[in-house]
Amino acid sequence: MAETPLLIGLGVLLLLGLAAVIALLLRPRAPVADPAAEQRLVALNSRLDGMASWLQSAHGQLQQTMQTSQGQFQQTVNQRLDAVTARLGESLTASTNTTAEHLQNLHTRLAVIDNAQKNIAELATQVTMHVGSLNNILANKQTRGAFGQGQLEAIVMDLLPKGAYEFQYTLTNKTRPDCVIFVPEAGHLIIDAKFPLEAMTAWRDASTEDDRKLAVQRVKQDIGKHIADIADKYLIPGETQDVALMFIPSESMYADVYESFDDIVQRARRARVMIVSPNMAVLAIQLVRQMRKDAQMREAVDQIRFEIGHMMKDVGLLGERVRKLQGHFGQTTKDMDDILTSAGRIEKRAGRIEGLDFEGEAGVEAIDTTVRKLGAAE
Repeated sequence: MAETPLLIGLGVLLLLGLAAVIALLLRPRAPVADPAAEQRLVALNSRLDGMASWLQSAHGQLQQTMQTSQGQFQQTVNQRLDAVTARLGESLTASTNTTAEHLQNLHTRLAVIDNAQKNIAELATQVTMHVGSLNNILANKQTRGAFGQGQLEAIVMDLLPKGAYEFQYTLTNKTRPDCVIFVPEAGHLIIDAKFPLEAMTAWRDASTEDDRKLAVQRVKQDIGKHIADIADKYLIPGETQDVALMFIPSESMYADVYESFDDIVQRARRARVMIVSPNMAVLAIQLVRQMRKDAQMREAVDQIRFEIGHMMKDVGLLGERVRKLQGHFGQTTKDMDDILTSAGRIEKRAGRIEGLDFEGEAGVEAIDTTVRKLGAAE
């Protein structure tokens, strides 16, 4: 491809030269009087004719060469264009596939996001409905008490084993608190779940200053009366603990009471009634559970101490019996030695008897003598 412009330039130069020669040949000739000049002119014309022929031949070769070079150049250009087109097609195909894949992934993610948004919308609707239902529940005294009782029961049953508590337990004064937790060696822990929520709801919903003042007075009156009722009914010396719990089934309500009604909180403390939220109730019940574990460990230690005392008595008795058995073994050993001594003597005497001669009077006298000796030896 680099040689093609050079060949084209040479061809152009040759064509220009050919045109100049043709112009000289076609120029009209002036008459010449000198024969020598005529001959030189004839020779020059002959040379010009040869040069014209050579130029025509060179022009033909140049055209053929240019056609060949142009064909090769066109073929090379076509090949490279085909290669570039093929690479461009492959790149476009790969880009198309990648783009399609990314679009598919994007479509999938958008579908997931769309489903998530639908779920969030449904959840928000459900939450709104539940909030409305909760407000309806808490607006009614009986349903509010059942709601607080249910929440308290769930907390107690999750944290304490069966037998450690009882709901609606009857005390000795015939009262029945919402929950009684049996604390070993410390009396029963009483929890009340009937918090007067109407006054707090009215205080929250108050829109004017007058309504707010009336709501504050109602809150102080209702909660104060409830604190007094808990202290009068559920604090029994010798049977219950010195402190009772007033359960509020709402963390936000608990925060409102402590932030805005400090005098009520102080009044409850003086009356030995602790106001607790669900989280505070969990903490208090955890402490009670730990107290029960400690009491069980102390009972186990006492039982272990009792059993160890009996084991020590049994070990002493076992030692005494072993010593008696050792004495028996010692006496038995002595008796065995005495028996062996007697057996040896008998063997010796039997040997003496075997050595006696029983024939004649001398033998009889010897036997008598031996018997007397044996008797004397005994």
